[in-house]
Amino acid sequence: MLAARNFSSVARGALKNSQSLRGYATAAPTAAFAGQKNSKGNYTVTLVPGDGIGPEISQSVKDIYTAAGVPIEWEEVSVSPILKGGKTVIPDAAIQSVRKNTVALKGPLATPIGKGHVSLNLTLRRTFNLFANVRPCVSVKGFKTAYDDVNTVLIRENTEGEYSGIEHEIVDGVVQSIKLITWEASERVARYAFNYAESSGRKRVTAVHKANIMKMSDGMFLSACRQVAKDFPGIAYDEDLLDRVCLQITQNPAPYADRVMVMPNLYGDILSDMCAGLIGGLGLTPSGNIGRDASIFEAVHGSAPDIAGKGLANPTALLLSSMMMLRHMNLNSYADKIEKAALGTIAEGKSITGDLGGKASTKEFTDAIVKKLVKA
Repeated sequence: MLAARNFSSVARGALKNSQSLRGYATAAPTAAFAGQKNSKGNYTVTLVPGDGIGPEISQSVKDIYTAAGVPIEWEEVSVSPILKGGKTVIPDAAIQSVRKNTVALKGPLATPIGKGHVSLNLTLRRTFNLFANVRPCVSVKGFKTAYDDVNTVLIRENTEGEYSGIEHEIVDGVVQSIKLITWEASERVARYAFNYAESSGRKRVTAVHKANIMKMSDGMFLSACRQVAKDFPGIAYDEDLLDRVCLQITQNPAPYADRVMVMPNLYGDILSDMCAGLIGGLGLTPSGNIGRDASIFEAVHGSAPDIAGKGLANPTALLLSSMMMLRHMNLNSYADKIEKAALGTIAEGKSITGDLGGKASTKEFTDAIVKKLVKA
């Protein structure tokens, strides 16, 4: 009992001290896009085609951008790990490219399971301190799913929590995995969520948690959210349990269309994929990873090696993620034009890929979008 009391008092002291060291409290939640046009009037964007179907869907995006006249030049790099100093790392050329351009578009990456390999996606987040994952899920008009009124935005803390990668075997047959939550990271993502809500016209931020069970870790996350909420009197703030949100949003997603949901890492991973299922799957879901010095936009579906090279892949997720990228770059008119053509093609249902219920190839789907752009 004495040890427990001592631990609790130390933890409370650490929480109190952390609240006085909020380095991101007065800083901008993310650096504005700082890219400069080259002599041809174009911006340079890093492109990571990825694995499996990645090169095919990346080519689709490039073709569509060419048709739309988007002022972008692609700088293709590989993030396939190399051995450096006895450690597996991302090639320097890829790191330098993203840092120079401050923005990147990334196809799906494959990480072998259970072989001691570090996730490349996780490595990228850590390398560029991509602290917030933004996942909008919006029903596609004309594409039939169980619901036609989904319009959610989930913002997930992207650097710690259960995905901190801190694991060890205590004794044979007993493994411990550490859930790391810090005040700094929690406040940083909370502040970004409130800024996002304010700039996008959403009137509420909901913090999703399990503080009823994980009182200290999730409790600290909520404390940070409450502190930030005081700086945004025009945005309503509330909190809800993860399991209850999962239940309610699958029964009726409409009430969640007025808000931004913010949550720790693992909860965001699960809930964002669940919301993607409400609109038709990960093939229709964009994603952006936001950092202070760089941002990476990506397709969150797998690399689908079983259909790689067969011309069957759906490029929509990567294309919609690139729309998030264009808006981040303040190229809104191009984003609006391409998005209208892509979603219109899906709504028509004549030239859609197999995962969407059609029979079109990747190229046929791409060509249908290009045709709409040419006519626009």
